Amino acid sequence: MSGQDYHAEFDFELRVCQWAERAWPPGGDRENPILVARQLGTKRRRWDTIVFECDPDGLRQRAEFGERALDSDLLDVIPHAPAEWTYYRDALPDPGYPWRYVREAIHRAADRDILDVRKNGGKIEIRRTAVYPDWVERVVAIENKPDLDASAARHLAPQIERDVAMGLADEVWVATAETGERIEPALLENVPVEAGILVVDLAGDAEVAWHPRTLDPSTPGIRILDRPSGGDHDASAARFEYVDRAWKASKRREIAERAYERGWRSYVDSMRPDCRHFELRWEASGPLPFCVAKDRQQTAAECRGSCGEFEPEPPVWRTNDWPIEGGPGGAIKRLLARRRRRQRPGLE
Repeated sequence: MSGQDYHAEFDFELRVCQWAERAWPPGGDRENPILVARQLGTKRRRWDTIVFECDPDGLRQRAEFGERALDSDLLDVIPHAPAEWTYYRDALPDPGYPWRYVREAIHRAADRDILDVRKNGGKIEIRRTAVYPDWVERVVAIENKPDLDASAARHLAPQIERDVAMGLADEVWVATAETGERIEPALLENVPVEAGILVVDLAGDAEVAWHPRTLDPSTPGIRILDRPSGGDHDASAARFEYVDRAWKASKRREIAERAYERGWRSYVDSMRPDCRHFELRWEASGPLPFCVAKDRQQTAAECRGSCGEFEPEPPVWRTNDWPIEGGPGGAIKRLLARRRRRQRPGLE
């Protein structure tokens, strides 16, 4: 088998997410709960699949702040909120930007009922509604390349080197499609040795071909800005800058918050399940989007309102054995939302 047996990298990506949710960690028993998300990261780098190994008590406590993500401004407020009423400037660390933005975040938090706010003598005072937990223990980044030939490896290697140098994740992996050869080509290509290699078959099961080196996100990282472009004989120096631990900790928390809200099943939000041709079909790995009109698995890029095969669900579908609030497309969204919430204990 090669990566060409998958219709698109999107299909492969969903299978990797399904495998990670049911089988992580590879070759071992799961001790702590996990969250799996896709297409998240920083401004400069977006990872295909991310696995968050979570503290069990912390993950349940996180549910007290609701299903929606806390953005960077809210994260400058909520974790520092005091147990007793306190003037907000005395309670919070200097944000490094104008306090008016902090006040806006305070009022947004109050609107979401995740922060108590009152005015006392014209001053804004705050009090926490619950302790914000340190709920993420480890972050694992997986780059998905179903067809990892020599050309793909050459393009991928610099990015993996940047991931390793930055050390934002605890582990970095490359997932590729099984070929059936005695030695998988991924092991022969120029993949940095610090990255692990997962080999995935069509049933959605994965085996470890190479174990990664554990990185240390608690130490400063290196952001590689540019590297020599003259090949092996180019002796010019790479340009880089140091990234401090506080920035890394902040980014990990922001990414985890977005993952908590979105998970990996949020792909349906950018597709058209209200099309009469849209289905979820159960494969060995789990349910995957399928287009009846094209008679193949669907991708998020194709499945939009501009698709030439798009046809809205007939109105009669919404009254004939389907709930009045939506037809099959609405049912698909609710199904995926329920499955996403199962991974978040404590949500009502």
